[in-house]
This record gives sequence, C-alpha cells and structure tokens, in this order.
Amino acid sequence: MSRPDPETSLERVLARVAAGDLDPATAAETLRGYVDLGFAHVDTDRAQRVGFPEVIFGQGKAPAHIAEIARALYVRHQRVLVTRVAPEVAQAVIAALPALPVRYAPVARALVLEDRPAPVRGQGTVLIVAAGTSDLPVAEEAALTATVYGNPVERLTDVGVAGLHRLLAHREQLRAARVLIVVAGMEGALPSVVAGLVSRPVIAVPTSVGYGASFGGLSALLGMLNSCAAGVTVVNIDNGFGAAYAASLINLPTDAEPPA
Repeated sequence: MSRPDPETSLERVLARVAAGDLDPATAAETLRGYVDLGFAHVDTDRAQRVGFPEVIFGQGKAPAHIAEIARALYVRHQRVLVTRVAPEVAQAVIAALPALPVRYAPVARALVLEDRPAPVRGQGTVLIVAAGTSDLPVAEEAALTATVYGNPVERLTDVGVAGLHRLLAHREQLRAARVLIVVAGMEGALPSVVAGLVSRPVIAVPTSVGYGASFGGLSALLGMLNSCAAGVTVVNIDNGFGAAYAASLINLPTDAEPPA
C-alpha cells in the first residue's frame, strides 16, 4: 500500500549529510523513525510502514502533551488527527498551537491539524449509517477519520430499525457505497439489516447508547457479533475511529502512495 519515501531512504539521507544539507543529528532522527519527547516516543515512520500516520488518542492525555505530539508530527509534514478530545482540552491545545492550522470538530470530539484538505485516495464512497441521533458522536468520529484519510464520505442518519421504511427509502445510496460503517446502540440490529441489502463490506460499530440492560454497549456488541448476515465485521464499543481506519484500508487502491 505504501512505498518508501525517497526523502527518508538511507541513500538520500546520507547524500544530504555529505552535501551539508542535513546535520548528523537530524539525519539520525530521520532514520530512527521516531522522535523522543521524553514523555512520548512519537512514531514518525508509521505512514511509510502502514500507509497512515500516527493518530493521537486524546483521552487521558494532558493538553500540553497532545500539543507537543501534534507539533512533532506536523513539522514532519504529517496530517494530524487527535481523537477523544473534550471541549476544554481542545481549547487548551488550540491555545498551545497558536500559529498552526488546528481545528476542533465538537460532535466528533476530535482535533485535526493540516495545511489543506486530504487528497482523495479512496476508490469509492464510505457511507456512515447511524441508527439514531444519539449515535452521532461515534458516527461523526468515523466520518471525520475517513475524510482525513482521503475518502469521499456520505452520511445517512436516524434510520434505525424502529422505523425500517426510513432505511429502505435510501436503498440506492446504500448499494452505491464501496464500504459501509453502520453505527447503532440499543440492541444493535441495524448492521444485520444493512448487510442483507448490500454486496459491500459492512463494518458495525456498537455504541454505548441505551438503557440499563444495554450494559454500556455490550448488548449491541454481542448482537453484532452474532449477526446472521454474512460480511459484517465488528469493532469495539464507540470505536468510530477504528471502523473508519479499517474502511480506509479496504477503500485504498493496492498501489496507493503514502498520504501527503
């Protein structure tokens, strides 16, 4: 999926050192593939290895740490995504990066740091299907992630099984997508229904939405894992990011270049 970056190949780095364009310390850091910030080892080589750069999981991290990790990735020409960021944390991170193009998506609870929108790399549309509006934070995390990874994204919201006619009214849109991410809480039945209508991969995302017997999304998770529809793949509870990452891998051409 990804190809070696000529700027970080051994021969290119050594040639730049010999020409005086690169100091030995920076060359060693480039070849090492990570940056040691003391509190974190930032993986700067991940985009070359797996096709997508390192993503920062924001929950539980100090705003100052998030900002420094984001800066380390950004100055090395990598698009930065930070997931699970509370509004007050986002505000602090943005304040710590005053000169950089960082924006906050409040519904998705994520930060993005990029100079320009991601170039389209996906072969087709990733369709995000949300059972209810309570599932929107997880659905939007998936939508934002898929967009940052270069996929055309469409959304279909509030089409849960309690009113199946709402879903069936969009059959053509469902069938036109190349990959579908289906987000649902409660009993988690929607992915089975969608998978029975389409001939495309369906990635199911259980959410923690529901009353007491939903057990924080466990009921939806088990329901999706026991789907009678073939072709349903299930990620962890509330993991919109993981679903979009998998969808992006499915949607990439086999000879895709590393992300710009």
